[in-house]
Amino acid sequence: MKTSKLSMVMNRAKSLKSLFAIAAIMVLSLGTAKAQKYAYVDTQYILENIPEYKTAQQSLDNLSLSWQKEIEDKYAIIDKLYKAYQAEQVFLTDEMKKRRQDEIQQKEKDVKDLQKQRFGYEGDLFKKKQELVKPIQDKIYNAVKKMATDQSYAVIFDKSSDLIMLYTNPKYDKSDEVLLAMGYKPAAKTTDSKAGTGTAW
Repeated sequence: MKTSKLSMVMNRAKSLKSLFAIAAIMVLSLGTAKAQKYAYVDTQYILENIPEYKTAQQSLDNLSLSWQKEIEDKYAIIDKLYKAYQAEQVFLTDEMKKRRQDEIQQKEKDVKDLQKQRFGYEGDLFKKKQELVKPIQDKIYNAVKKMATDQSYAVIFDKSSDLIMLYTNPKYDKSDEVLLAMGYKPAAKTTDSKAGTGTAW
């Protein structure tokens, strides 16, 4: 009986010791987490303050409009051919009808292929964007990475990404610091921009 009670006491002591050990680990973990430094940047704001990005964006917009007009012009030609065919088909032989239909269908296929080539996934516009914008994005990433390393930040969030940030304290916004590190002048801030921002539900 005494052995049984002693065993129970020892088991309880072991359990308490385990709980204290777990608690100690949790406290240490929390202490480590508190010691970590966090900040955020707004990459969209940074991009909008880089003249090269505005130039690249304008170039992409002009290119997109030019290619869109090229495609619309080709569709207009197809539309004319189709209307002409409809008006004249009563006078055409079966062979002539087939030839005209094939011509229209081929032109439709060609313009759809061109549309895909220009605006499709990894198409001409995508490649041009990679050529013009990606170097600027890489420059921002490298500046953020250097700042994080130099100032010992554990995590730097991007306010303009899909990540939902319910509240942001401007004190931890390092966007202007990144711009300055890249050699660009940040936009003038209004008084309201110094207040924290939040999302209401």
